Parts: sequence; C-alpha cells; structure tokens
Amino acid sequence: MSTRIAFLRAINLGAKRKFPRDDVVAAVEGAGFTGVLTHLNTGNVRLETSMRSTARIEAALEAAFLADRGFEVPTLVLTPDELREVDAAATAIEHDGHHYVALLRERPAPEALAALQARAGEGERVVLGGRAVHLLVGADGVHGMRLGNNLVEKVLGTVATTRNPTVLRTLVERWC
Repeated sequence: MSTRIAFLRAINLGAKRKFPRDDVVAAVEGAGFTGVLTHLNTGNVRLETSMRSTARIEAALEAAFLADRGFEVPTLVLTPDELREVDAAATAIEHDGHHYVALLRERPAPEALAALQARAGEGERVVLGGRAVHLLVGADGVHGMRLGNNLVEKVLGTVATTRNPTVLRTLVERWC
C-alpha cells in the first residue's frame, strides 16, 4: 500500500458544486481506497492504495465523484515525494506579494511554460517548481491579476488546481 494525496478541483465553490468532506471520504472509501483523511473542506485528500498508476487512481476517483455528485470533479494525485518537491520549491521562492501554487496533472512542455510566462501581467511571475507552477503576484492578490487557474489550464493544456503554500506546507507536515 502506498500513500497518495489527491487534490480535487472546483468543489464547494457556489451553490451547485457542493461536496462536503464527509461525502468526499465516503466516495473515496467507496472506490476502494483506505486510510482516507481530509484537510479543510477544499478537496485535499490523503489515501492509501495498492494501485501504482497515478492515472488509474485519478480515473477511479473521478468516476466515484461523478457517480456520487452528478458532476465532474477533476482530480490530480501526487505522491508524498512529489508534494514535498512542490513544497520545497515554494519555500525556496522569495517574493513579497502573494504566492499561489497551481498543482499540475502533468509537467508542462517548455514552450507551454514560456507561453504562460508571456501571459503574466505587470508585477506577476510564473515559476516552475515540481509538478506545479508558482504564480507570484503583487500585494493586491487575486484582484486584478491576469494569472489564474483557468489560464494555467488553457495555456498548459493540463488539469490544474490552485492552493496556497501554507496549505501545502501543512499537508506535507501531516501526511508526508
């Protein structure tokens, strides 16, 4: 059995995409995973599995969530080592403004990363670190920023979900 950390995208945002954490746990356990834990109500899930393929784990979770909720829940899965790598990159980045971490299903091709970096607005930067891009923005945070999860997915062509470095650090400390 190996430990994996799943990140659910776009749940509990608005009235139509509700997925309470107890229901998430039940759906994950119903899909055959064990040792299920959650952190916050934003789709951070620790699980244990005998499956080795990340793609198979993601597909099993997405099928379980669709069956339970009736809507798609894009999900990406990292190993503890991958999450530690993302966290180490976040810790190493020096930035005075806001820092968001867009976790990625797949590492981006260099030309896709360059295209995303070219879309950054004034005072914004994109830094690759592990299976994530770190979105560094000014003191105003998300207000007025050009970079965001939808743009990351569009330009990089992969599923992404955004967390802040504090949440990722907490998950590393608790689950890795």
